[in-house]
Amino acid sequence: MENTFIDLRSDTVTKPTPEMKVAMMNAVVGDDVFGEDETVNALQTYAAELFGKEAALFCSSGTQTNQIAIKVHTQPGDEVICSNLAHVYLYEGGGIAFNSGASVRLIDSERGLFTAAQVLENINAENDHFPISRLVCVENTVNKGGGACWDLDELKKIKAVCTQHNLAFHLDGARIFNALASKQQDPKEYGELFDTLSICLSKGLGAPVGSLLLGSAQHIYKARRYRKILGGGMRQAGFIAGAGLYALKHNIQRLNTDHERAKRVAAVIGQKEFTEFVLPVETNIVIFKIKDQFPVEPFINKLALNNIKAVSMGKNRVRFVFHLNHSEHDILRLIEFLNIY
Repeated sequence: MENTFIDLRSDTVTKPTPEMKVAMMNAVVGDDVFGEDETVNALQTYAAELFGKEAALFCSSGTQTNQIAIKVHTQPGDEVICSNLAHVYLYEGGGIAFNSGASVRLIDSERGLFTAAQVLENINAENDHFPISRLVCVENTVNKGGGACWDLDELKKIKAVCTQHNLAFHLDGARIFNALASKQQDPKEYGELFDTLSICLSKGLGAPVGSLLLGSAQHIYKARRYRKILGGGMRQAGFIAGAGLYALKHNIQRLNTDHERAKRVAAVIGQKEFTEFVLPVETNIVIFKIKDQFPVEPFINKLALNNIKAVSMGKNRVRFVFHLNHSEHDILRLIEFLNIY
């Protein structure tokens, strides 16, 4: 029996819909390590074409696709430039150092967003004392920035800097579809900008597992080898690839429902006495800070007592993430709780 909790901890907690389960059970499968799983192949082709890239590789997680991409673009002793709030730096277990032997140059960013000028300032000079600047990573949307979306024109400026200085450009697109839905942008615009893109299927799109790495045929050829080295080869993966294919075909446009609900809830939170501030809400994530005189743990515990799950996101900060398993009744229940807290 399903629990009655409203789970706001993450959009990774979603469960397949009945229609997605049918797609999974009807998937034609084979051994993907041999390249013989028809559904995996169909998913990879569909995703690559969606973004206008030559090839794609199905992996178990966004962390795996990000770490493979960094390995593809760097050698030990190189340096990766990214935001100080970047998932690749904060939440991937030190993988940049462990997997690639690379160092990291952190840009002090506003909600995880930085400028081309900041990238330029952080490129190392040609000098034996410095690591070689090799790769720029951006995250869209920015999780720790409250689901912040990048300005496409700024990304184009960063791309120009990367081209001028022979840097690779990688997108951690864990929630790229939220950005695309919110801004009504064409995926191919992102495909043109980035050398590689990691796109996640198991967050707002509702698939149970899986991410894809997109890039040139040469990049994905190398990526497949690194996936093998990291133990990421899967056999009859079509059952989960079927869920991802269904998600890409049916669940992108509905993301704006999550965005609208996040903004409604954020408006209520912003009026509460216990709220110090709410980060700007662009997509499905609401991050707010509770005033020091209202400790965060009692708030989260009170949520739990009312069958609402949430997590802390740093000192006195709470994150709510909205997704397709929430009903309108859930949102009204949440707003009712906030109004009486």
